[in-house]
Amino acid sequence: MNYIQYTFTVNPAEPGTDILIALLADIGFESFNQTDTGVEAYIQSDIDNESAVKELSFDDFSFQYQRVEIPKTNWNEEWEKNFNPVFVDDLVCIRAHFHDKPNNSKHDIVITPKMSFGTGHHDTTWLMSKTMFSLNFNNTSVLDMGCGTGILAILARQLGANQVLGIDIDEWSIENSIENAEVNNCSEIIFKKGDASILPSDPSFDTILANINKNILKQDLPAYFKCLKNDGNLLLSGFFTTDVEELKALALSIGFNFIDSYHKNEWAVIKLKK
Repeated sequence: MNYIQYTFTVNPAEPGTDILIALLADIGFESFNQTDTGVEAYIQSDIDNESAVKELSFDDFSFQYQRVEIPKTNWNEEWEKNFNPVFVDDLVCIRAHFHDKPNNSKHDIVITPKMSFGTGHHDTTWLMSKTMFSLNFNNTSVLDMGCGTGILAILARQLGANQVLGIDIDEWSIENSIENAEVNNCSEIIFKKGDASILPSDPSFDTILANINKNILKQDLPAYFKCLKNDGNLLLSGFFTTDVEELKALALSIGFNFIDSYHKNEWAVIKLKK
């Protein structure tokens, strides 16, 4: 399957780029590489809808774009040109194999993202990784929903989880996550292609990690509630700080308890408990 690359020039780039990324995610874009002038965004060719992109308009910023179809084989070369290590404080380093192993990080994750979402550079991945260190993963079962490159699943395993399941709708993400897990000596992690419809209906997980987008999270919250154990934790991200109250209210109506929310720039993470 081929992907379409849209190269957006955004004016002004901040906060316009963050807002544009969120709206692109809502119409099917799944991988993003922020640049100094905007963002490179990727969508599967069979669901690409350029008309939907053209219909996006904003009062506070403008954008222009170029569109090109790229084969799967071109991606590794492209990301290697620009991929820099990501440090989540001194807690974890997310890097490629050609970077030196850090001396000042408690955890080290090596990834080759290919076409999958989640190089670790986005604020939501940073937020989820940071918030995970506030939870106890020892001898627990974990679901990484929308696993992308498998970063959060791998980190959960490194933090002590003994059963980890990653789910994503993209077959390339599953393939890539399996490869990344093996590189990080976490081959015990199970990855499956699918969506919330394949989740168990009985309480199965101590922690659920869901870094997707607001609309999918709203749709899937009831399924998360069903398969989360009592006293289990749910971390949500992939949305703006302005969306926190809406998601919080929906979660409370389903039966979750709100614990806290955190933000980085315009993006947020919510911590819930069942």
